[in-house]
Amino acid sequence: MEFQSIMPIRPLQTDSSQAVGEDQAKSTLFGDIFRSLVDNVKETDAAKNEAYYALATGQLDNPAEASIAATQAELSVSLLVQMRNKALDAYSELMRISL
Repeated sequence: MEFQSIMPIRPLQTDSSQAVGEDQAKSTLFGDIFRSLVDNVKETDAAKNEAYYALATGQLDNPAEASIAATQAELSVSLLVQMRNKALDAYSELMRISL
């Protein structure tokens, strides 16, 4: 009976690389996902603030747009928090593994 060796675990990486200081470091898929989630929260919050400002100054023709922007911002924050919680759960499970 022939046994095959287990391949080592390699991190997931994307093709893009970003400069960190003077040296180049490859960004991981995990980091890219969280970075895009944080950027999405920033964008939707800015859109919500713009919609509320336009509503308060009377520049917004459809008041439902402010409500839609607020809901989008709320959902993006909720998604970010859920992803953070899942990442922390996965980390704690990995820390419980005894070798």
